Amino acid sequence: MKENPVRSLPGIPMLLGLIVAMLVAAGLLITGVGGQHPASIIGGIVIGALSIFCLVGLYMVEPNQSAVLSLFGKYIGTVHDNGLRWNNPFFTKRKVSLRVRNFESGKLKVNELEGSPIEIAAVIVWKVVDSAEAVFNVDDYESFVHIQSEAALRSMATSYPYDQHEDGQVSLRSHPNEISLHLKQQLDERLNTAGVDVLEARISHLAYAPEIAHAMLQRQQANAVIAARTRIVAGAVGMVEMALEELQKNDVVRLDEERKAAMVSNLLVVLCADRGTQPVVNAGSLY
Repeated sequence: MKENPVRSLPGIPMLLGLIVAMLVAAGLLITGVGGQHPASIIGGIVIGALSIFCLVGLYMVEPNQSAVLSLFGKYIGTVHDNGLRWNNPFFTKRKVSLRVRNFESGKLKVNELEGSPIEIAAVIVWKVVDSAEAVFNVDDYESFVHIQSEAALRSMATSYPYDQHEDGQVSLRSHPNEISLHLKQQLDERLNTAGVDVLEARISHLAYAPEIAHAMLQRQQANAVIAARTRIVAGAVGMVEMALEELQKNDVVRLDEERKAAMVSNLLVVLCADRGTQPVVNAGSLY
């Protein structure tokens, strides 16, 4: 089912013509009743009835709205012309909004890729681009959009981990643009048959489920501490290597392997300690 644009007649001239026809019908009735002319009476009744029946063909189409026309269950076409329009009174007219709409899904509780329960919600921006598909391909396109959006969000959330544990790994928290693109692609696939185009889909809420939130917070803190310590140790080792090289190059002091090991140990303690160290000054001799 694809949209088929059809023409419609301007409604205002048609309305004026019908008003004139009803005035003529009223005049014939008055003349027929007063002058005892049955033909005038019948003509007035027929013209008046047809005029009133033709009024049913008038309908209003607002900006960014379309009217889907059908005749006894058969799709005729779609009217996009704005204003007061007129078509066959036997046509059934169903209005469809083409305006941009958005909604926020409820907070869904799902298991991410690694099996941890999380809470996730998304904001979906969408609009109808094919009125015929929206009306005839699905029973209720607005309900269809809401249900399929939640289904796509669940499917996407189970495809990625919550946190990034490896370099280059895409996760829900660290790659919002990639996640939004994947969610939009899934929504386009699901909603294409309903004549709906998804303009934007973004995560609006993301958190661990309450029952594991505290444990996961401790895990994140531990990972952050490990990463910081790794960087501190790497920097400290580089500084120790530089210090030993400078001492040997400038021939400041010659150290055997045992003294060199002690010096490396002391420097690492000083550079890697959480708090300021208290040095012990040897005022006696070199050793």
